[in-house]
Amino acid sequence: MSKMIFKLFVFAAVAGSLSLLGGCRSKNANDADLYGSDNLYGDPLVGDMPLNDIEGLPADGDRSVVRPVYFAYDSSQVNPEEAGKCEQVAGLLNKSKWQGVIVEGHGDERGSREYNLALGERRALAVRDYLISLGVDPSVIQTKSYGEEMPDNMGHDEAAWRENRRAVFAMY
Repeated sequence: MSKMIFKLFVFAAVAGSLSLLGGCRSKNANDADLYGSDNLYGDPLVGDMPLNDIEGLPADGDRSVVRPVYFAYDSSQVNPEEAGKCEQVAGLLNKSKWQGVIVEGHGDERGSREYNLALGERRALAVRDYLISLGVDPSVIQTKSYGEEMPDNMGHDEAAWRENRRAVFAMY
């Protein structure tokens, strides 16, 4: 009977080890080349390459031209009250006043770092989609996500969190 229990124990240990190893993802050698070492990704139509690795495009811009678009908690939907800011950016880009824009998505400090990076990216992409719907050429819009990493307000209350849930326009 003890041999049977021992065999079951060994079988369970081997099966458990294999299931754990089967869930691990090996790193693709091309991932580092394509995505770079940082977590800030550019336009998904260009293969999610970091902006600082795209030759000829700026990694920064003037953030004082148009005020940020603010979002509701845990949302990436552009509110109608904020749409005018996107329309202002679209007008500037469509009239060739600027070469392009980097839409930077941000979140508040609540939630994990990974979740906030993904939410910041969804916010930047939602603004990008809205700009495209307004006739802006997709090739002049880039996106970045900073998640919770660059708060506008360092407070830890609802007023601060409201200011940090935003998409910033870096015009160039």
